Amino acid sequence: MKRRPTGDVLFRVALISDTHVNEAEDFSASPYPANAEANPRARYVFDQINQSGAAFCIHLGEMINPVPELPSYGPAAENFHAIASNLTMPLHLMPGNHDIGDKPVTWMPAGMVNGEHIALYREHFGRDYFSFDHGDCHFVIINSPLINSGDPAEAEQAAWLEADFAANAGRRIFMFSHYPLYVSDPHEPESYDNIDEPGRSWLLGLIKKYKPEALFSAHVHNFWYDVIGETEYYVVPSTCFVRHDYSEMYRIDGGSQQGRNDAAKLGHLTLDIHETGHVAHYHRSYGACLGEGGAGARPVTKRPHVKTTDLRGIYVDMRHAWAEDMVVAPSGAVDEFRRKKARNDYPVMALWEMGLRGLRVPIQDLMDPTTRARMALMRDVGHDFHVYRYGFPSDDERSALAQHKDLITQLELVLGWDTVTENAENLRALRADTGLDIVLSRVNRKDAAKMSGGRFNHLISHGFTLAELEELEDLSKAHPDLVQGFQFTIPRSMCPWDTARKLADFADRTKCQVVLYVKSTEASPAERFHDEIANARRFGDALMSAAGHGVSVILDTFDDADRGYFTRTGLVDRRFNPRQAGQLIAELTARIDNGGWHRADGDEPALVHTSGQILRISPRADVPTGVVWIDPKDQSTGQDFPPSDANSDLLLTVSEPNPEP
Repeated sequence: MKRRPTGDVLFRVALISDTHVNEAEDFSASPYPANAEANPRARYVFDQINQSGAAFCIHLGEMINPVPELPSYGPAAENFHAIASNLTMPLHLMPGNHDIGDKPVTWMPAGMVNGEHIALYREHFGRDYFSFDHGDCHFVIINSPLINSGDPAEAEQAAWLEADFAANAGRRIFMFSHYPLYVSDPHEPESYDNIDEPGRSWLLGLIKKYKPEALFSAHVHNFWYDVIGETEYYVVPSTCFVRHDYSEMYRIDGGSQQGRNDAAKLGHLTLDIHETGHVAHYHRSYGACLGEGGAGARPVTKRPHVKTTDLRGIYVDMRHAWAEDMVVAPSGAVDEFRRKKARNDYPVMALWEMGLRGLRVPIQDLMDPTTRARMALMRDVGHDFHVYRYGFPSDDERSALAQHKDLITQLELVLGWDTVTENAENLRALRADTGLDIVLSRVNRKDAAKMSGGRFNHLISHGFTLAELEELEDLSKAHPDLVQGFQFTIPRSMCPWDTARKLADFADRTKCQVVLYVKSTEASPAERFHDEIANARRFGDALMSAAGHGVSVILDTFDDADRGYFTRTGLVDRRFNPRQAGQLIAELTARIDNGGWHRADGDEPALVHTSGQILRISPRADVPTGVVWIDPKDQSTGQDFPPSDANSDLLLTVSEPNPEP
């Protein structure tokens, strides 16, 4: 089922969760400093929401930090209302476990939801479950801690919810629950972070029957995405702190406050509801604070989203696993008696907010049932998959390629050059069997780089070079039906703009597709490429080259390669938070995706718009006035960029004003 929206945006909804407002400013009973910043962090995000153009705001629970048993509950609730009173739109609330009591969890000391806590919640926050309409859409809010509690109110809510769904069957329904039904697997065991049986199956049954368009939940302070039947399912992050037991998902140290203050993962969402379909944009706050009476928050910069971008032919090499389940150790805090499995969906979030549709993945992703299921889900959202393999596929792989060809945009086959013509019939048969376009690459050229100073370099090279254009042109003329495209590779020392221009001319002559793999590295595996600004420039030049010359480009690499061979920074770091390169790609994608751009004359990457505007990437010293900056240190830019230690003299621009007449 395709999930890309169509038509105009009818209205926007702001979503915020897990603010954990405290009973006093700059104070928390929690031992973590991040919790003490809950109030100013919530104030900042609410101020950003005021600038979002949303019709209303929904809070997904845990408005406050003190639980109902504590005397600080009332003062914290008062502080929350004082902070939220600055909102210029209606605010709809739902109970989280801190607000109304935990779900039934016998191993936790906190009190469970009960009639007294429900009454206290209603006194301070109003209704704990309800629904309302806006436009032609129906919004349903539930009291999720109540599920499985056995309290008399549980049966009352269940009857109401079933009746409400039935009364609105066939409408566009959006559902909201503080507790997730599950984190990343509908069959996962009970934990502190999900709804246990039998309530989970009951809710899943209702969702599959009535098919709400989306379900949003919170509580776990991290991001996940899935689909339940026809319903898109989101678990959204917090404004205040990260649930840092899930830092096990990253192959890196925990970070600030052992991962609790992974500030790039904090923020809020805006939900754009189109004539058909929706888009959930995430806006990172980076833990920014706004004091009482502060000057106001910076407005968010709306990033592109894969659901709405049309920029094709830009792929990123997913060297690391992008859909793997990680094992979260017993924490001694919220869970202690079993390990938890959780899929890391932050790569998905990062790809979405960069507007990058293309993923280059090995054939093993297609062969793994779990990863293949994620490929299918991502394909429905709008992603393209460039699948590669060395050598001819096995019988099982050939069968999988044919059976799941709808998941694959193109198949890259890496072969020894000497074997290509002798395997001509195999290539033709493979295309006939699978129906896939085949992009040919080659491996292990006997070039001078292999022998240096009397030493043999045990390095793998793949992809054709510009020196082989004439040979490939002869091959395409002699065997026009053999392959549909060729993949070329350039090292860091080669300019992607100049290469793409030559490849575009080759494609015009041969009518073959060309794919350009733009490496971030050179020949030595021991050389480090950690200049973040220089790497951002490399990524940006590659994207501009693709757009300017109409060739497909593969960006190397998605997340940092920080160990092993050929280490370099990527579009995101090992916590999958955006690097400067990721911010630049997001900005370029948003601009180029609007259309109307063509390549400018000259040796440097530059695009010209039909309006006369010029788009290029320049060192800061070369930029005239009136530009749009990618500058994380400049608080006046209005960009939601992370802090950076990058040299300000090397920061980049992505736009120029119209030239003088």
